[in-house]
Amino acid sequence: MARRALAAAVAFWAILGGLVLAGVVGLNLASILGGMVGHPVPGDFELTEIGTAIAVFAFLPWCQLTRANVTADVFTMGASPIWTARMSLAGSLAALAVAGILFWRMSLGLADQHAYGYTSAILQIPLWPCFVPVLVSLALLALAAAATLAEDATAARGRGSNA
Repeated sequence: MARRALAAAVAFWAILGGLVLAGVVGLNLASILGGMVGHPVPGDFELTEIGTAIAVFAFLPWCQLTRANVTADVFTMGASPIWTARMSLAGSLAALAVAGILFWRMSLGLADQHAYGYTSAILQIPLWPCFVPVLVSLALLALAAAATLAEDATAARGRGSNA
């Protein structure tokens, strides 16, 4: 039941990320078309950078939970199921560690951006709020990695000792 709730939250977050990315595409289209008549969208590069970063981070938990991350099958093609499970376990552990470290460092970045009042160059958008959806994404990534880690640990133990 907890896995289903996590899957629903991760799917919802990925859909929001997709909507942000669609908005970035629409913004770029508007800027290109506007540029043809001498009225490009001011700050389109800034908005593209912010929106793309938010969208990319929003997809990470979904990729982890659905095991849609890029893998190097060359390492698992000839491996036994137990070794494949062990490699998945190592990957989930690495994802959990990366999510934790990035969450820690990005939360410090948010605090710095807020304390110093950094803004974007053209539109003067405060940058610290842009960190909030990234932190939500990283928290969801950590939860997704913990879920896949638990599944991988069970699979690595449950296949016997014929390694």
